[in-house]
Amino acid sequence: MSISSTPTGLKVTGLAKSFGGKRAVDGIDFEVRSGELYALLGPNGAGKTTTLRMIAGLLNADAGHVEVFGVDARRDPLGAKRMIAWLPDEPLLYDKLTAWEYLEFVAGLWDVDPAESRRRAEDLLRLLGLWENRNDRCETFSRGMKQKAVLAGALIHEPKLLMLDEPLTGLDAAASRLVKDLIRERVAAGAAVILTTHILEVAERMADRIGIIKDGKLLTEGSLGDLQGFAGAQGQSLEDVFLSLTARTAPDATPA
Repeated sequence: MSISSTPTGLKVTGLAKSFGGKRAVDGIDFEVRSGELYALLGPNGAGKTTTLRMIAGLLNADAGHVEVFGVDARRDPLGAKRMIAWLPDEPLLYDKLTAWEYLEFVAGLWDVDPAESRRRAEDLLRLLGLWENRNDRCETFSRGMKQKAVLAGALIHEPKLLMLDEPLTGLDAAASRLVKDLIRERVAAGAAVILTTHILEVAERMADRIGIIKDGKLLTEGSLGDLQGFAGAQGQSLEDVFLSLTARTAPDATPA
């Protein structure tokens, strides 16, 4: 299937949000296709997390529209949310639940059939190396184990749009490889995936397309080759391209 005929998983149009009179997100537009990993990169405070929270329906936008696989999130918020999984940068768990109970609880919220939810929970816990800890309370988990448990909870209803905010924070090399492999599997299965990370090598290796945001504005987007050409940095690393683009003033960084 050609890129042009690939279904649009996420379409963001004119999304904007202000806090205390200051624009955190300033009318950005971008799309993520089915079967595509899109890395949204930017300096601290650029508006990445605010953007993802608005897409997830956790924060009301001041302006703009979000469509998730053709569903208007404003007109049918529940329909859109059923297709979304949001993994924040700080893992949030119910500490008194075991890993198994946590996944059962999350699956119940999504009305996943109990027998199916048990199968999915076992598959995810085994895949993420948590099977031996399935009956341990989440309060006993390390940061990395909590991160993996939250990822399992995000995937239990098999979302079509997966949004990951710094998903590799706190993970060792082996756990990072597991999570990256799992993300690739979701992309191969047709999910649309948005990833934010400060580990630019991860974005460089994994992303099909990259968007760079600064001061709430999308400076440019495209493949690494596209960004290298735009920055006049052919053959340079994503880190070099990113630093070059984010050092520019907004008018200089506007795509042609």
